[in-house]
Amino acid sequence: MAVALVTGVAGQDGTYLARELVARGLHVVGTVRPDSSEATRMAAYLDGVDVRPLDVRDTAAFGALVEDAGPDLVFNLAGLTSVGQSWREPDLTAEVNGAAVERMLGVLDGRDVRFFQASSAEELGDPASWSPYARSKARARAAVERARETGAFACVATLYNHESPVRGPQFVTRKITRSVAEISLGRRSTLTLGNTAVTRDWGFAGDYAAAMADLLGLDEPHDVVLATGVGHTLDDLVRTAFAAAGIDDPAAYVEHDPALMRPADTPVQVGDPSSAERLLGWRPTLDLVALVGHMVRIDVERLTSGVEERPSYLRPVG
Repeated sequence: MAVALVTGVAGQDGTYLARELVARGLHVVGTVRPDSSEATRMAAYLDGVDVRPLDVRDTAAFGALVEDAGPDLVFNLAGLTSVGQSWREPDLTAEVNGAAVERMLGVLDGRDVRFFQASSAEELGDPASWSPYARSKARARAAVERARETGAFACVATLYNHESPVRGPQFVTRKITRSVAEISLGRRSTLTLGNTAVTRDWGFAGDYAAAMADLLGLDEPHDVVLATGVGHTLDDLVRTAFAAAGIDDPAAYVEHDPALMRPADTPVQVGDPSSAERLLGWRPTLDLVALVGHMVRIDVERLTSGVEERPSYLRPVG
C-alpha cells in the first residue's frame, strides 16, 4: 500500500485531500500543529487517517516522521493561510510558509518521494505590492523549482480561492455563509464586511483536492493552476448567499467597516485552468451558486441541529 504524508491535514484542503487519498486506497499519515484547535474541530472528517503532531518548523521532527512513515508522496498543505494574519505576523509567515518548505525538501533530497506544494494566486500580482503571505509562497515555489532542477519529482499547484462548508470561520466566505444562516434564522441582524468590490475566482475545495492527488500521479512533474476561470465580486457572493437563504435584499443587513480593509488588496484575481485541464483532464464541478448555496445550507443545518461537524457536510447531495 502506497503511503501519503499530508501536512496540515486538519485544514480545509488537508481534510478533502486525505479523504480523497484514503478513497483511492492509500495509507494516509497526516500532521497537525501540536497546539491546533483545528485538529479537534476536524476530527470527525479524518477517520482512517493516522494523525501525528508536527510543527513544520522542526526539521528534525519532520525527518524522523519521514523515516518512520516512509511516504511515497508528500503533500505540503501546512502553513499560515490567512493573508490578513500575514500582515500582522510577517516573520512567522516567512518561516512557516517559506523556510520550512526549503528544509522539507532538504530532508527529502535523494529519496524516491514525490512532493506537492500548495501555492496561491496571491503571489501572481505585482511583487511590489505582495503581502507577506505572497512573498512566503513565492519563496516556497522557488525552493520547489530548485529541487526539480536537481532531479526531484516536485510540483506546485497555484490555487485560486476555493471554499467549502469546512472552511474556517475566520475566513470571509465562511463568515458570510454563517452570518447569513444566522440572519435567516433570526439569530443575527447584520453582517459586517470590509471591501466587497474585489473580484475573485471561487471554486470548490473538493475539486481542487482531487487535482492535487492526480498531479503526483503524472509521469513527469508539472505545475498547474487550479481555478474556475470565472470571476465574481465579493458583492456577488454576498447576494448569492442571501438568495440561498431566501432573502432578496442583502442591503438591509450588510454593513461596511473600513477597519476590515486589508493594507493592500489585489482588485481582480481570476485564473486560467487550462494547464490542469490539459494535463489532468480536470474541470471544476460546482459553480458559485452551487458552492455558496451548499455552504449556506450546511451552516443552517449546523445551527438547527447543533452538530457543527459531520462527514455528510462535505459534499452536496445529488
